[in-house]
Amino acid sequence: MLQMDLDIGDFCSNWAHCDLFSAYLARMVSHNRLDSLLFSNLYSSALNELLETVFRVHGNSGKLECSVRRQGGLDRIELVFPADEDTFAVYREAIDKLSGKDAEKLYLEALFTEDEPDASLGLLELGVDYGARLAIDRAGDGRMCLVAELTLEDENE
Repeated sequence: MLQMDLDIGDFCSNWAHCDLFSAYLARMVSHNRLDSLLFSNLYSSALNELLETVFRVHGNSGKLECSVRRQGGLDRIELVFPADEDTFAVYREAIDKLSGKDAEKLYLEALFTEDEPDASLGLLELGVDYGARLAIDRAGDGRMCLVAELTLEDENE
């Protein structure tokens, strides 16, 4: 449906890029939803969590690719970005936490800690609060693909 690419260094030069990027894309994909304002807000929040996670944990240089697709009520966001093995492991650990029975407990502990927020906090929020299905894979050339599938609107309403 829509794809945007930018240099990871340029993207990560300013935290505000996460919000700007997510708000822009959310407005673009929300035009034909039943409640476009509500959908745009939810979509922007979910995409922002993904982008903030990439902002915090990514490889040194390369391109950030973001593509969004829709099939029925399912929205799929794919982020491809530079990631060495240590970076990939951070994402693998976060997704493993979500697949366990204590995902909500781990999310709440991460949310209310007095320590530095865990890199997995945004992904835990997406899985627990938004019901997102998350997956990762190697994309080649020292990059990885982070996929989030979300159902933010009931088509029957």
